[in-house]
Formats: sequence, structure tokens, C-alpha cells
Amino acid sequence: MVRILDKAAVQPRRRFNLATSFIIRRSPARSRLATIRLRIPAVNAQPNRVELVATVGVRGVTGIAQILFKIFRDGVQIFNTIQGIESAGSEQNYAVTFQAIDRNVRSGNHVYTVTAENLTANTRADVVGPISFSGLAVRTRT
Repeated sequence: MVRILDKAAVQPRRRFNLATSFIIRRSPARSRLATIRLRIPAVNAQPNRVELVATVGVRGVTGIAQILFKIFRDGVQIFNTIQGIESAGSEQNYAVTFQAIDRNVRSGNHVYTVTAENLTANTRADVVGPISFSGLAVRTRT
């Protein structure tokens, strides 16, 4: 049995749009994509899990970029994944979706942030949209 503790979702970009695209910064710099806030109550909230889902529309511009997506809780990295993004001459537009699960989060207010950074020199990938990020905190049964 599960009980919902909190939920949050943002969609800073609703659609693909080249006119409002921005370059994914070269690592170790990173581009912040979206942020949500979740509250874990102090009473009857353990054990728990926070289910996080992000979708990011990305376009390859030059070369084959390796994009590192990260999720942070309160400024501490809790998840990462890498996606290769090809450019001209092949696929160029991608909707990258990934999910992370954060277990037994302490009570209180928490800020979750999703970011992207380009790991590959001399390549370019842009965020073109959409961007969505959601979180669902649930109490789980042991």
C-alpha cells in the first residue's frame, strides 16, 4: 500500500521551438533545466520514495555530443545519465526521458533540480523543448 505525501510538476517549455533554443553548456558548467519543490511530512512518512521523471527536447547541432543529465536534491547530486545526441546527416531532434527514484528522504522541504551538460569537446547540442519535470513522494510499505 502506498500513500501520496506530495507531488509537484513544472513544464518550463511546452513545445519544440528553435527560436527559443539555448546551448547546453560545456562540462563542468551545466545548464539548469527545471526545479520542483516537495515536502515530506514529519509524521508517518517513512519509509518513502520520491519518483522523479524528466523529459527534455534536445537538438544536435555539430558532431555527436554526449549530454550528461543530472538530478540534484538540495544541491547534492542523486542521479545521472548520459545520452548521445547526433547532428546533421542523421537524427537531430530528440525527446530524452529518464526516471529516478530517491528512497527514504528525510522529512522537510526539498528542492529537486534537473540539469544538462555537454561532455564532448567541439560539439554542440541545444535544448529546443519541451521540458517537463515532475516528482511524486509516496509513503511505502516495508
